[in-house]
Amino acid sequence: MLALQYIRENKEALLEGLKKRNFLAPEKIDELIDLDQKRRTQQATLDQHLAKANAMAKEIGLLFKSGETSKANELKEETARLKELTKQLQETLQQTTSALYELRTQIPNVPHESVPAGNSEEDNEEVFQSGTVPDLGKNPLPHWDLAQKYDLIDFELGNKITGAGFPVYKGKGARLQRALINYFLDKNTAAGYKEVQVPHLVNEASGFGTGQLPDKEGQMYHVQNDDLYLIPTAEVPLTNLYRDSLLEEKDLPVCLTGYTPCFRREAGSYGAHVRGLNRLHQFDKVEIVRIEEPQNAMDALDAMVEHVKTILEELELPYRILRLCGGDLGFTSALTYDFEIYSTAQKRWLEISSVSTFNSFQAERLHLRYKTKDGKKQNVHTLNGSSLALPRVVAGMLENCQTNEGIVIPKVLVPYTGFEKID
Repeated sequence: MLALQYIRENKEALLEGLKKRNFLAPEKIDELIDLDQKRRTQQATLDQHLAKANAMAKEIGLLFKSGETSKANELKEETARLKELTKQLQETLQQTTSALYELRTQIPNVPHESVPAGNSEEDNEEVFQSGTVPDLGKNPLPHWDLAQKYDLIDFELGNKITGAGFPVYKGKGARLQRALINYFLDKNTAAGYKEVQVPHLVNEASGFGTGQLPDKEGQMYHVQNDDLYLIPTAEVPLTNLYRDSLLEEKDLPVCLTGYTPCFRREAGSYGAHVRGLNRLHQFDKVEIVRIEEPQNAMDALDAMVEHVKTILEELELPYRILRLCGGDLGFTSALTYDFEIYSTAQKRWLEISSVSTFNSFQAERLHLRYKTKDGKKQNVHTLNGSSLALPRVVAGMLENCQTNEGIVIPKVLVPYTGFEKID
């Protein structure tokens, strides 16, 4: 969430930036500023009353000591009236503070200056492309047919056990999943990310801290009896490891990686474009998270993008990178790069990673700050990226690596799979 001081001091720049998101409620910014002014006025008045009450309490004590009981009792009556007034002020201040906080949660992050304006994914900007789309002949098989042909993934069995969007991986399909997870983790730890195993359920405070709640509440599985949420990404527990923390400058940057299953309801997702592995309710993903000093965050974002690029180069998959436009940007993100691989059989691009910086937006919600060398306390900047999400990587690999003799495993994965080909 945006810091109040930033909103107060940068109203026009804020409104101009939010136009890229097609934010159609500028009146909320005016309302927020008015509420903030009211809150500060109420707080100042309350502080004055509390100071006056403290002074009167001392004076009453002196009066009793000096034997001026009558004056002391009169002052006690005035103190009682002041106490009641103070109580009313505290209640009013609490109501104003709650209304202000609620309104702040409705304001999205301000896009970075490099974010293009736009309404949807059609307006995203391609910034990089690499690799050659293989020539697979006239009728290459899509991954769901390849999965059935080689007995790798059983979608019907998953549907029987749980429902649509919960596939069962079998034999070399399961081995390929495990190989990719281990390969991704090894790449990330070699790049300086510390591996962490985290819970797969989080509480409401954790979901709020990273911005999934209340914005994406309908997309998360909720365990009502315990009031816990199944994680939609490892970003949530990894980042929340540092919620309500004050870090030292020497402790930064914090670089974390973790593997988790991810759970997303994806309500209303139907049709050919979500067939097979294209859209699942449960899937595996390896995540990277960084906590940075503000002045280093953009360099860190570039480093994360380059890191994901090296993985895709080693997997020998054709891919491109998109800079998301304002209309396609996530609620909490200031700047996002999407990675997509080309599905030769489906003749379409498949998103397999998002790398984002949130500036101080998440840190403000998380109460996550650091202390500079001169003793000042300020928000950190947080970043995260998929490194990588498995379903569409597997889909693209099966489709792009198919031959008449079987599916050829990229060389970098062979030490992890233990086999060179699926046939």
